[in-house]
Amino acid sequence: MIQQRESFLNNIAKALGRDVNMANKPELKWQYNPQSSTLINLSKNELLQLFKSQCNTIHTNYVVSKVADLKNELKHRVELNGGGPVSLWKDERFAEFGLQSLIEEEWPALNVAVNEWNPDIGAANLTQAKRSNVGITFSDMTLAETGTVVLFSNSGKGRSVSILPKTYIALIPQSTIVPRMTQAAQFISQKVKNGEAMPACINFISGPSNSADIEMNPIIGVHGPIKATYIIISDR
Repeated sequence: MIQQRESFLNNIAKALGRDVNMANKPELKWQYNPQSSTLINLSKNELLQLFKSQCNTIHTNYVVSKVADLKNELKHRVELNGGGPVSLWKDERFAEFGLQSLIEEEWPALNVAVNEWNPDIGAANLTQAKRSNVGITFSDMTLAETGTVVLFSNSGKGRSVSILPKTYIALIPQSTIVPRMTQAAQFISQKVKNGEAMPACINFISGPSNSADIEMNPIIGVHGPIKATYIIISDR
């Protein structure tokens, strides 16, 4: 709750010699607005190529898969990264993209533990995510310029799934790839203008965690997943 806002703003307005404006948003007239035009003329395939090239820069593996091959590709990628336990969101897209049988039947039959985020169990989700070897989510928006996946968290989509496991796998429908941060900001801004419910948290993830704070020496896997893999779904 914001306290003493009115008196605070009144003091500032008085110091500036003008009235407080709480009704009309100041109109912004930019002389130059390059962020709105950068990369917007790229085709769908050109955006994909740009995204792939950026994956090489951010130390992130990527593979392109069709929906029909996605189940086997995901299963293979989890095995390559050491297997389960697996944590994932409570997300209807897993069923929509044909992954339900892998999650509910094949992995359990192979003794691969699957932890689906469950808002009813509260902090136990964090424990499960911390013990998991692989975290899997879908990307809600994907930024070609920086190789970034954008995750909109909610009660069934805890941010810990993409942060606590050793390995992170993002499932990326190609249709979610946009040029850059500008488009993500415009989308979020429009949701605010429409009065829509906002995500509990918005995460921007560009590959595995890394830092170059110490003498500019890049270190991969500092405070999150050590490895990251993007599976780009080409026909959705």
